[in-house]
Amino acid sequence: MAGIYVHIPFCRKACHYCNFHFSTSFQHKDELVDALLREIELRTQYLKGHRVDTIYFGGGTPSALPHTDITQILERIQSKFRVTDDAEITLEANPEDIHTENLEAWKQAGINRLSIGVQAFQNDLLEKWNRNHDAQKSIDGLHLAQQHNFFNISADLIYGGEGLSDEEWISNIQTLIGLKIPHISAYALTVEPGTVLAHQIQKGRTHAPDDEQSNRQYEILQKKLYANVYMQYEISNFSLPGMESKHNMSYWQGIPYLGIGPAAHSFNGASRQWNVANNIKYTHALRNDVIPFEMEELTSLQRYNEHVMTGLRTARGIESEAVKGLGDEFIINLGSSITPLVNQGKVFINQYGNYALKPEYYFFADGIASDLFMETETKKN
Repeated sequence: MAGIYVHIPFCRKACHYCNFHFSTSFQHKDELVDALLREIELRTQYLKGHRVDTIYFGGGTPSALPHTDITQILERIQSKFRVTDDAEITLEANPEDIHTENLEAWKQAGINRLSIGVQAFQNDLLEKWNRNHDAQKSIDGLHLAQQHNFFNISADLIYGGEGLSDEEWISNIQTLIGLKIPHISAYALTVEPGTVLAHQIQKGRTHAPDDEQSNRQYEILQKKLYANVYMQYEISNFSLPGMESKHNMSYWQGIPYLGIGPAAHSFNGASRQWNVANNIKYTHALRNDVIPFEMEELTSLQRYNEHVMTGLRTARGIESEAVKGLGDEFIINLGSSITPLVNQGKVFINQYGNYALKPEYYFFADGIASDLFMETETKKN
């Protein structure tokens, strides 16, 4: 099993909270697509014969590309890799791009899952965040996608932002439930360095997100979705039974994946590498058949800490067998450091026999995980 991620680094507008790699200029779009196609050809050995079970177009805004480009990229992947017949193929899409021509072309190309950036159903918030759509476009887009037989749909929401009341937050959740959207990803508004939001806060034009509000609205999210049969399989991700994101789950389970495009990351089980986060440098390098990336070999210590971090973020939990495979000192450290959390009722042994964080503590998972990290490996004589 393996996955492929394709980074499409273009957006029509820059959302004020976003620090992902993208450009709002499409001037060199064709050259960059050519570079993506060339990188696909040059990277055929990275996954070493693994079957590709998931393909994910992320960004940026992949739906901002002409559908002919999406089709061409997907055809190139399918010609160079062993893509399974039932592979999950996801396209991130903004509501303004969801119309009949695109939907029909995406379906024909093989896209079978859409991840739609709704974020909110309040027009004042969408305008404040510099989104390129309004609430009605989101509702219309979700309906239209379903009418074109896209039933594997995920919708993104943001909570914790200034101006989002608890009542409005409940309404946003309820709207997606009412639309029978099978997968919901919800993220706390965060302040990333270098973003417009960070600048606005620094200049006193808006307030920083309030932790108490974020925590409260996260608890509301959990209660509303649990009551409507959604399962929480990761801190930010909820789905109806069987509708989890296979691609994202592969990240958290340490399954190899190949990243294509500027700023894309790859992981083969032993090392991690990442492409240059610069469209021009990326394009120029690929013209000369050079993949511009940096790489690090992961130590057992890094793999242990990453496994602890991702394990506590997911319902599957920290797999003791995986930790044991890294060395005796790691399983000993895990046992001694996690026992107090078990005694405090924050961690339990789940149905898989793994250490899992209780959902009421998910909001604090990153801080809890850091207490379990090892700083250095035990020296061997």
